[in-house]
Amino acid sequence: MHSTTDSAGFLPTLIAFAKVKGVVGYPGDGANLWHAVHIRDVATLFRLALEKGPAGKYRHAIEDGGILFREIAEAIGSRLGLPAVSIPADVLTLPGYFGFLANLVTLDLPASNLITRRTLGWEPAQPSLLADLGNGHYFSAG
Repeated sequence: MHSTTDSAGFLPTLIAFAKVKGVVGYPGDGANLWHAVHIRDVATLFRLALEKGPAGKYRHAIEDGGILFREIAEAIGSRLGLPAVSIPADVLTLPGYFGFLANLVTLDLPASNLITRRTLGWEPAQPSLLADLGNGHYFSAG
């Protein structure tokens, strides 16, 4: 999840790593898909699920399509003026850059919000993760 109030989540951690390392890393070729959603869109979905959704069903609260991890790194790099670089996905290099996130950043998470949208009438309306990175609030301090 991302929003203007996100100060300690996944994106701020990636940004902090980049500032310390002097490069913005992405694992391997960076083609692994990551899904995100704005916190306000999650709140809307939660309300719709309570109002319209049958109990016991799971929903995908995601912007559809997924984002290449490399694109996230490139967006961060663009704002910081740092290069986005491949970090080899081996047992020695990856933890050296990503630390405790090493196993997490290599995940490829293909998913769709199609059923969620169709059954509940939900449409993400807030800025996408890349738009949120582009608006600068993640980079305003520190």
